[in-house]
Amino acid sequence: MRTLTKLDIDENGKNVDITEYQGMIGSLLYLTVSKPDIMSSVCLCACFQACPKKSYVSVVKHFF
Repeated sequence: MRTLTKLDIDENGKNVDITEYQGMIGSLLYLTVSKPDIMSSVCLCACFQACPKKSYVSVVKHFF
């Protein structure tokens, strides 16, 4: 993730499917075993699993 990208609470964003977002995060967490360089970025995105927004999904898709 770029160092200028800031993730914070997006109250005005469009809600997305929670299970889809959690599945994406789970897949990325599985990858962190072999790619530890993405660990901090994935964990930052994992903090927003309770109420994911479209802006968070776009960041997670960037990892894929």
